[in-house]
Amino acid sequence: MLHPLITQEHIDSYQRDGVVLVKGLFRDHVEALRQGVETNMAEPGEYAAENLKAGEGGRFFDDYCNWQRIPEFEEVIRASPAASVAADLMQSKTVQVFHEHVLVKEPGTSKPTPWHQDSPYYFVEGEQTISFWSPLDPVREASLRCVAGSHRWEKPVLPTRWLSESNFYPDADAYMPVPDPDAEGMAIMEWEMEPGDAVAFNYKTLHGARGNQTHTRRRAFSLRLLGDDARYVERPGRTSPPFPGHGLKPGDRLREDWFPIILRR
Repeated sequence: MLHPLITQEHIDSYQRDGVVLVKGLFRDHVEALRQGVETNMAEPGEYAAENLKAGEGGRFFDDYCNWQRIPEFEEVIRASPAASVAADLMQSKTVQVFHEHVLVKEPGTSKPTPWHQDSPYYFVEGEQTISFWSPLDPVREASLRCVAGSHRWEKPVLPTRWLSESNFYPDADAYMPVPDPDAEGMAIMEWEMEPGDAVAFNYKTLHGARGNQTHTRRRAFSLRLLGDDARYVERPGRTSPPFPGHGLKPGDRLREDWFPIILRR
C-alpha cells in the first residue's frame, strides 16, 4: 500500500529521472522546521558555513548534522511521512537516517548553489538513496534545479568546495568535470513550490539552485535517507559530512546507533 501522497507515477518518475516533486510532504511541520532553522542559525553546529566571498551581497548559510540536538528536526524526521514516502520511492523495505541539512539564502544573495552530485561527498553508496529538499518559504525563482537522468551517468561529477571552488579530493581523474546544464541543453527539472512541498532526488542526481534575488528569505530543509542497499565506501579524502570515529569498513551497513532505522516493512 503506497502512502497517500505517492502514486505509481511518482515512483516511475523517481526511478527514471532520479527526481520527483512531492506536494505537501512536510505541510504539517513547516512551523516546527522554521523554529528549528532559527535555533540552528542562532546556535550553529561545528560544520556551519557562510558561503559568500567578501563583497558578495546577501547571506548564504548552511549547516548539517544537528538533528539530534535540535528537537524540532528530530520530531519532523520521526513524525512526518518522509520515511514512508522514501520507502515507496526508493522501493526499499528499510529507511535509515543519514543526516539533515539547512540552507538559508537571505534576500539579495546572487550566488547560486553550484551544480553538484551529493554522492561523491558522502561515504555511502547505493541505488536506494533519497534526499528531500523542502522550502520553508514560497519559491518561484530560487527553487532547486535537477538534471533528469543524471543519477545514471557512468562517471561521477567532480566534487568541489563551494567557497574556494577548489577540488574536494586530490584525484580529479576519477570524476567528470562539472557540466553547465543550461549551456549544454540538459533536461533541467524545477518547480514553483509552497512551504512543505519537497523535491525528492537520488544522491547521484546533479542539482543546484539559483541565487535569491527576491525580497524574502529562502529557507530550505533537506533530509537525507538511505535504503536497503546503502553501504559504506572509502573516499580519497575527508568526506562531507565526515562523521569522525565511525569505525566502519567498506561494505558495512551504516551503524544504527548513529544512523537509526526509522522504518521497517
